[in-house]
Amino acid sequence: VKKAPEWQIDMPKPPEGAKWTPAPRIVNDLHFRQDRRGFMESGARHLFTVSSEGGTERQITRGDWSVGARFDALDQGASWDWTPDGTMMIVDGMPDSTLDKNYRNSNLYAVTVATGAIRRLTTEEGAWTNPVVSPDGRRIAYSGYPATTASYRAADLYVMNIGGTGATRISGTLDRDPGNVQWLPDGSGVYFTVGDSGTSNLYQATVGGAVRAVTAGEHMLAVSSISKNGAVAAGVRTAFQEPPDVVRIDLRRPAAITKLTDVNGDMLRGVQLGEVERIRYASSGGATVEGWVVKPPGFDPAKRYPLILEIHGGPHGMYNVGFNWMFQNFAAAGFVVLYTNPRGSTGYGSAFGNAIERAYPGVDYDDLIAGVDTVVGRGYIDTRSMFVGGCSGGGVLSSWVIGHTTRFAAAAVRCPVTNWLSFAGQTDVPLFTFNFFEKPFWEDPDRWLEQSSLMHVGKVTTPTLIMTGELDLRTPISQSDEYYVALKMRGVPTSMLRFSGEYHGTGSKPSNFMRTQLYMMSWYQKYSGKGGDTATENGR
Repeated sequence: VKKAPEWQIDMPKPPEGAKWTPAPRIVNDLHFRQDRRGFMESGARHLFTVSSEGGTERQITRGDWSVGARFDALDQGASWDWTPDGTMMIVDGMPDSTLDKNYRNSNLYAVTVATGAIRRLTTEEGAWTNPVVSPDGRRIAYSGYPATTASYRAADLYVMNIGGTGATRISGTLDRDPGNVQWLPDGSGVYFTVGDSGTSNLYQATVGGAVRAVTAGEHMLAVSSISKNGAVAAGVRTAFQEPPDVVRIDLRRPAAITKLTDVNGDMLRGVQLGEVERIRYASSGGATVEGWVVKPPGFDPAKRYPLILEIHGGPHGMYNVGFNWMFQNFAAAGFVVLYTNPRGSTGYGSAFGNAIERAYPGVDYDDLIAGVDTVVGRGYIDTRSMFVGGCSGGGVLSSWVIGHTTRFAAAAVRCPVTNWLSFAGQTDVPLFTFNFFEKPFWEDPDRWLEQSSLMHVGKVTTPTLIMTGELDLRTPISQSDEYYVALKMRGVPTSMLRFSGEYHGTGSKPSNFMRTQLYMMSWYQKYSGKGGDTATENGR
């Protein structure tokens, strides 16, 4: 719902036959633009209903507040659910005028559909979201955590009475983010999925707080519905060599997961895929880090292969065991691919995910290099043909890596942040950025500069390909411009690819998805055999 313009001026009429240039865009909000949306109108998100048979919509909520966050960095929209009798909706949101300066916290509210009356249910300030009403309408399951300044905190699973009383955590000491919450038909508990160590499986928690795993396995499992009798669940499953397909889960025999579709069977028929191996290794500070190695089809451990270190974004994200088209494509072209979950990743608990707070990049760099050392130690890597790349948070870290070691033959830095000071005023997530550092840059710029890869560009000798979408509002292309010009001024071999029609990332369109990989492999092949033969480090 848009706000009316707040600033009116008295312009004269244009001369006959003339047309005034369009008026300037009036910006008053902190979050006035969003990736994949562009400029946002000042206003808030509200609930509407429409008859199941069609017709005119009816607005339910109103005012200077928002259902869901005013700004949704992940573009997930509001979370909401109906009560069984259809008289109320339970929603998350921020019903106050400070919502523009909030990027994470939200509360839960009961909205009476007939009148639009709103009643707050959660009492403690925090990030409360994803409400799901029990079949009998007596309870609400939801996830979240109390307000915190920590960069990352794993969410807990809660249940409260429909009136907001009796809020109880039912996920115990799980310390993993719950998702896909579904009530058991009898209301005695909930099913939910858990992202853990690169996998996702189905769990169950009772209202009394007992938690158990329902499924197990090296796969990514998302569950979307439970049958009315509670005997069967339906969802989507993917694994190392299996693209996503719809599956049936027999909840009375949880190991029985039946594949119902074979969407990509014809495409993969007769195709030899690369083997994927899980690795665990030690890093600085006694940390244990996990990663995976994709090997070329027909892999021979007696041979030497080029290596691609590919780094995930976020930084609070998680590589997983699901099928990865890009990694299999690289492996088919003869590359060994290493992808890891360094500290800062989700799926390993709050302490692991928050280990980079106030120091990003930091120990995550140690974890990446330790992973490379582990794979090199196995004897099948051509150490003069090692390459590094990543997008978004992976662009941050790949640009950081080449400013701190000369061992990589080439890099593909994609949609990066290279200068935290300028980025804070350019990105569509300014509050997220300011939370990275103890003080704002006008009080103490030292940390902001030290953590910027642009400030380490004087140590870069690695040939660097920079790739960014021209419409990117999350890590705007100006970040790539700054890094590109600095590399050019230093005489480092570099090229920049500005992807047309792309917001954040370079592969939302099929043609660009293919171009991204082809340009990367072409760049890597150009510099094959020209990397540093030793682990030369320039210091963290």
